[in-house]
Parts: sequence; C-alpha cells; structure tokens
Amino acid sequence: MPPSPRSEHVLATILSSTEDALLSFSLDGTIQSWSRGAEPLYGYAAAEITGRPVTMLLPIYEIPAYEQLLRAAQDGIFACCENAERLRKDGSRIRVMLKRAAVRDETGAVTGIVETARAEVSQVQSPTADKRLHLLAEQVPAILWTTDQNLRITSNWGAGFGPSQVKANDWAGRTLYDYLKCQDPHAAPIAQHAEAIRGVSSYFEYQHGNRHFAVHLSPLRAASGEIEGCVAAGIDITDRKKSEDQIRYQATHDALTGLANYGEFMDTLEREVRRAERSSHVFALLLLDLDDLKAINDKHGHLVGNRALKRLSNVIKEHSRVTDLAARYGGDEFAVVLIDADRGMANRIAQRIERAFRDGQHRPALSVSIGIGIFPEDGRTAAELLETGDRHLYKRKKASRAQGVSAG
Repeated sequence: MPPSPRSEHVLATILSSTEDALLSFSLDGTIQSWSRGAEPLYGYAAAEITGRPVTMLLPIYEIPAYEQLLRAAQDGIFACCENAERLRKDGSRIRVMLKRAAVRDETGAVTGIVETARAEVSQVQSPTADKRLHLLAEQVPAILWTTDQNLRITSNWGAGFGPSQVKANDWAGRTLYDYLKCQDPHAAPIAQHAEAIRGVSSYFEYQHGNRHFAVHLSPLRAASGEIEGCVAAGIDITDRKKSEDQIRYQATHDALTGLANYGEFMDTLEREVRRAERSSHVFALLLLDLDDLKAINDKHGHLVGNRALKRLSNVIKEHSRVTDLAARYGGDEFAVVLIDADRGMANRIAQRIERAFRDGQHRPALSVSIGIGIFPEDGRTAAELLETGDRHLYKRKKASRAQGVSAG
C-alpha cells in the first residue's frame, strides 16, 4: 500500500494549483499561507505577504469588523460566507466574495482561518477608475459616513467640513460615543443611529460645534437585505440657519431700537400669563412712555427724536434682567415683562429707569412715565394687565405735566 501524502505536501499542492485566491492566517491576524491564485487578485507574491498582517489587505473601515471576526473565531463562530472590500498592492479596492473555514489542531481548537476569495462580477476596478471614485467622494459637498451594528464608524468621506479639515476615513474605527464625547444612548444623534439599526430612517437637524447640519440617516443593508449598520449624510446648513435666524430676528424685533416688537411682546405676555396661571407665579408688566416726543421732534428734528428713543431703549435694557423681555410696541411706547417679579421689584426697576434720565448730561433732557401692572393682583389676562398699566402710566404722565416737566 503506497504511503499517504503528508499534509504539508497536500497543502502546498493546493496552494500552487488552485486559481482561487486562497490564504490562511492565524488568530493574531498573521498570514501563514498564500496561493498562486491570490497573487493576480491582490497583487502580492507569496514571499512579499507571508508573515505579514492580514490588515494589509483591508480598507481601514473593514478593520474593526475583522478584529471582531478574529475574536469570535476563537470560539469557532464566524461568518463562513460574505461579500467585502479588499485592498490590492497598488492601492485600488476590489469587491470579493469570501468563503472561510476554521483550521483546527488535534484537540479541535481553532488555530486559524482559511479564506478563499473570488472577485465579484464587476471584477477589479482599474486604478484610474478607483482614484476617480475616491476623488469624487472626497469632494462631495456633504459629510457621509457608515457605522456597524455597534455604532462603530466604518467609513467617512466628503467635503462637508471644508477642505483639509476631515480626511476620508479619519473617523473610522471610533465609536459614535467616542467621537461625540457622549455616553448617553438617548442623546441626539446617537438615539437616531440606534433607531436606524432597528430599521427606522430619520431626518433631523444637529449642531456640532458651531456648525449646523441637516442629517439623513438610514439602515445600511447587505445584499441579502440584512441590516449591518447605518449610512448617513450630513449637509452643512449653517449659512441657511444664520439667514433664518436673521429673518426671524427681523420679524420679531424693532429695527430702530433692537427691542422686541409688538407681536413678540404680545406673544410673550400671553405665554407668561398662561405659565403664571398654571404655576401660581407672580410677574410684573411695566409700560413706559417717552414724555413729549412730539415736542422733541418738532424742535430738534426726527434724528434727535430717534436718538432719544434709542437712549430710552438702552436704559431699559441696562436695568432689565436677561430673563425679562423689553419691547417697543408703539411709536414712543415701551414695555417690559418682568419674569417672576413682585410689585416691590417692579417699583425698584421703574425708579432706576426714571433716575437714569436725571443725570443732566444729555441734551435734550428726557423724562419717562411708567405704569405698572402685577399678575394676578391687577389682572389675570393680558388685556387686563395692559389696561391697568396704561391707566397708571397716564396718571403719572398727567402728574408730570402738572409739575411742568418738559422736553427742554
């Protein structure tokens, strides 16, 4: 009976005769054998690649999944068939169909993996086509990225952060938690990525640093339809947001003084009435009227009258808190909604505003009449508070005129 061929001879014969790209690697990722058919597919001769890490054949975004494969292989658990991308020696990428089998020792323990690869029908991309694809991807006016099922970023590309700021695959290998410096799974946009893993697409706006992005997020599916991660596109809308903010500001603020306008004032007053009604809070309303504005305009001109209005608005802002809303809601009529303020605080602020016009340093001399309304003491609706404040204001204005206060 002829002797049986030794296993290493059998392996050598297989490696030299098969046209498939067959290689084996240990569980630390070191390539141990390389078939003749692997050379035309990957571009490496056996002498160049044997003993080198298998990561030389992997695009950076494939490395995390491969590391997970090596860990799982120790228990004999890994995908036996899949489609993936590999790198050739010349730097071009190729789509391959992979088949894997475990290499076991005498005890049955897995010591390595044998992998057979065949190019997909599209075959190897030419270096020129591959470089053009890279060039186009890097110039897409958006940020594009993919993740695996563990929300680890597997690729990124695009010019959405501007030239030279983010290179292709700079984020690859990092989890969303690490990149965003956020460990809260319920925070945006981590929660939306988790939803995509469950098959739910989404569109939302997200602020990253001082930039705003419109993000489209969807499940990333394999050819079989199975969800293997997320794919997302973010478009920089910072300039659009600035334009929207500017339009919104112009729609809600007085052009001359920069204070809130009538519409914004009434919306805030109505909202504060509802809030105070629900929570039994107290708040105050100041109504202010610049005395004798018509006389100032007639004597000094409208430019001086406008400067007088600006001066009053500056004094109001100076003596209001950040939480308060100051508004110009008529020609010479102003208002302040004092949040969580009682009558004592309202009187103190009104007195400070009145004293600011008695310094004698400005010409023409100005004075202001102020009326106060307190919720709920003076009214439980916006109309009732305005009526009370207006009544007190004109009582003060009448008293000022009786004392001979003029525009000067």
